Amino acid sequence: MTLEGTNTWIISAPGADEAVVIDPGPLDEEHLQRVLADVAARGARVGLVLVTHGHWDHAESLERFAELTRAPVRGNCPGARPVASGEAFDVGGVRITSVLTPGHTMDSVCFLLEQERILFTGDTILGRGTTVVAHPDGQLAAYLSSLETLAGLASGGAVTTLAPGHGPVLTDAGGTVEQYAAHRQERLVQVQEASRGNEGLPRTELADAVVASVYAHVPREVWPAARQSVLAQLDYLELGV
Repeated sequence: MTLEGTNTWIISAPGADEAVVIDPGPLDEEHLQRVLADVAARGARVGLVLVTHGHWDHAESLERFAELTRAPVRGNCPGARPVASGEAFDVGGVRITSVLTPGHTMDSVCFLLEQERILFTGDTILGRGTTVVAHPDGQLAAYLSSLETLAGLASGGAVTTLAPGHGPVLTDAGGTVEQYAAHRQERLVQVQEASRGNEGLPRTELADAVVASVYAHVPREVWPAARQSVLAQLDYLELGV
């Protein structure tokens, strides 16, 4: 589910005395100390912590990392002070702007490093594969709207590169967002077809039937995550009772 693990991003300008850390990750003391060592090797301290969303693999360490750094923590999940759409942070010689992207979770936020046109996407877009719309917190309508927002940033040139919460950096922002949107539409068609004749089932039972049909080729250990997305799609399509 986390591919190679959760990416923690450290951002600072050359020679700056402060750095920004995005998604310190799970509560893993060794990892947190490695992050602090990297920042110290730059001759800097952590001036700001940003978190893309509240899932444990991104945010479990927030309290401990704030204790270690004494830095403010910003994001829209518990343990962070909320951010507004378009809010800008000037730290460590860089400017980072928040882009609200609810959908994977309703507290999801992306962060744009303006000078480099890099968008840190958390789980809104992954470096490989596609993300889960984490029903019941995640909502497909919101997610599709967020993809439209990202498509606009890419087509307008504000974003060229995506730095995800899991997996490798993606250098074709526009193409990746387009693929994500197309995938969601394909899945909606598949879910509709797999639901045909069973629309009167309780939604939870219908979800199980759809997963068994649409995800038959996928390893069963992935089915619980797939079921979350299917439930979000059934809710969006108003299928099941």
